[in-house]
Amino acid sequence: MYFSPAIWVSLIAVLCAFAGVWLTSFRSLARWLVPFGGGTLLGVGLFWVLPEMAATLHWQGALLWLGGGCLLLGLVDRYVYPVCPACSPAHGHDHCATSLHGFATPLLIASTVHAALDGWNVSAAQDEPALGFGFFAAIAAHKIPEGLALGVIARAALRSRVSAMLWCGLAQASTLLGALAEGALAPYLGPQALHALLALAGGSFLYLGWHAVHGEFQRGGAARALIPALTGVAGSSVLRLLLR
Repeated sequence: MYFSPAIWVSLIAVLCAFAGVWLTSFRSLARWLVPFGGGTLLGVGLFWVLPEMAATLHWQGALLWLGGGCLLLGLVDRYVYPVCPACSPAHGHDHCATSLHGFATPLLIASTVHAALDGWNVSAAQDEPALGFGFFAAIAAHKIPEGLALGVIARAALRSRVSAMLWCGLAQASTLLGALAEGALAPYLGPQALHALLALAGGSFLYLGWHAVHGEFQRGGAARALIPALTGVAGSSVLRLLLR
């Protein structure tokens, strides 16, 4: 069982959430980190996950599973609850410093589920040597702006910094629970099922990446969104070439 990457991702998320609780302004930092993290997710989904899954599921199957993961997450995001509430444009980073009474509970529940899925994905990818580092890099890059935003919003929704830090830490620590769940269930899943789940995770990367870049495009325009996003795509692509 591989828990070290999940532990590191969880630590990154918790520390960034703690930093977010203490930040007085997240706007300028978010306008670079959010699309950069989104670009990294897009790059890993397209240049790491898709080719590796095609080797087992063939290109048609890999594209269908990635597309299914992207569509599923999009439906949940639109009709159930924001899949990444801390980074959602609908929650307005510009208003994070205001009082958000009643917002803490749904935010923290959704963030807990989101973090657990991240832990599952990081742990599952460790069984594929070509994907392990890519998944870790993509999720870690996404966790930085996500954790900061979660901390800022939780601080605005809760009465004290201590309670905000406590609940943010618990929510992000669920990354480890997701990794433990994957480790317990993986022996009962066949190679095809595992690859299908990884392809679904790759599809979720594509949706989350687009979600982050599109949100910043709406807020700040093309240059503010595309330059850091393309940097993230390029960085993940270069890493892929170097680690082949």
